[in-house]
Amino acid sequence: MSGASGELIGVAVAVGGFVVHLSAVLRAITRPDRTPASRVAWIAAIMCLPVIGVVAYLFLGETSIGRERGRRLRDAERRLAPPAGAVARPDGPFAVSVSDLCRSINGFGPTPGNRIALLGDPDASPAEPARDCDAAINGLIEAFDAATGHIHVSFYIWLDDENGGRVADAISAAARRGVTCRVMVDALGSRDFIRGHRWRQLREAGVHLLAALEDIPRLGRFAMGRVDLRNHRKLVVVDNRIAFCGSQNCADPAFRVKAKYAPWIDILLRCEGPVVRQAQHLFLATWIAETGEDLYGLPAAAPEPEQHHGGVIAQMFGTGPTTPGNPMSDSFVSALYAAEHELIITTPYFVPDEALLRALCAAPRRGVTTTLIVPARNDSPLVAAASRSVYPDLLACGVRLFEYPLGLLHTKSVTVDARITLVGSANMDRRSLELNFENNLLVFDPGLAAAVRKRQLGYLSQSAAVEAETVEGRRFRTRLIEDMIGMASPLL
Repeated sequence: MSGASGELIGVAVAVGGFVVHLSAVLRAITRPDRTPASRVAWIAAIMCLPVIGVVAYLFLGETSIGRERGRRLRDAERRLAPPAGAVARPDGPFAVSVSDLCRSINGFGPTPGNRIALLGDPDASPAEPARDCDAAINGLIEAFDAATGHIHVSFYIWLDDENGGRVADAISAAARRGVTCRVMVDALGSRDFIRGHRWRQLREAGVHLLAALEDIPRLGRFAMGRVDLRNHRKLVVVDNRIAFCGSQNCADPAFRVKAKYAPWIDILLRCEGPVVRQAQHLFLATWIAETGEDLYGLPAAAPEPEQHHGGVIAQMFGTGPTTPGNPMSDSFVSALYAAEHELIITTPYFVPDEALLRALCAAPRRGVTTTLIVPARNDSPLVAAASRSVYPDLLACGVRLFEYPLGLLHTKSVTVDARITLVGSANMDRRSLELNFENNLLVFDPGLAAAVRKRQLGYLSQSAAVEAETVEGRRFRTRLIEDMIGMASPLL
């Protein structure tokens, strides 16, 4: 090859690299529904690490679930339409503002006449948190054993352990006696379960099965956009009459795939009343979009959920990578700003965006006693480091910060002034706020708030306070690593 030819090839490669580099930067800037912090972080990564940054953006920079799947999901949500029924007005202007914000996400209004209970073992002490998980699974199985029409189940993680096996057995038995059973799990979170004999057991019993998001947008054999988009919802609907939601996966508290962090500490609510229709809507929209099964007539054909006299006001909402804006973050922020006296928050993965961090820091400055409880040991080192990078801000603003040492505190809960409860699958981290399919339940009832708050205070009684002196005394290298990971959190 002549010198001139080599130079031409070199110039062509350089020009091609420049075009690819520039295209990645322009896409990072112009991609819709991206926060300013995320834009800045991606531009910095692409500019400072041209090759690695471009490759990282190719695999992690986009949140598309595919045009066709996105179209099917939007069509399913439109055709199902928000469930009809009475709409209530929560007491107080701040409660109304939270409800209105959450209603804007899916169109689900606050419904009256619901009966909602916190599942768990009433005899369990704060030092025995795993007993609540087993009691919650027992509640699920009791509902499955009594089902006569249909069972709809959505879990992020399902393990073939004692609890996972008991649930599989109960659903299989229901299917064999003629109950229509649909089971949806996340293809990554439940990958071992899908490959195992329990999945075959469910199929052989006649259960309709779906591994959600098993495929992702591709160009030939190469994944395009984020390869880690997940259906993180935990949602169960039985006979259009009972719904369950919370942080509970289908597994033992020992959680054998990450046993060294066990027990997993979770929360699960049992719902009866009109809010069950909203849970049904969330399940069906995803199922129809993934399978194409025509279930649009199912909600209308099912009996109206019973309205319970003296029942509570509740509403459900769900978000995902196709939801415009940043509504999951907005829902948390609105709940935090609704507090006048007290906020108690538990979350396993705390990597807030700017709006959520500022709302949390503002609460104690407004005179609100604000308590945040996170795990002392986290199964994600990156999340743990990113969380600790904001400890100084939280403590400086007066947030009471605690670390729970008796396992992985997986409960995602917020209680506001002991009268509003927000519980569900969503963490206060970037994945839940922007990437995953999530579902949360908002309840306006002092009774339920008292029950959840008691559970939160049980966690608190076993937790250790994080002191400002300890945080300030971290080694420079530790602070540098944590802050660098915190800066990169918009990319995660």
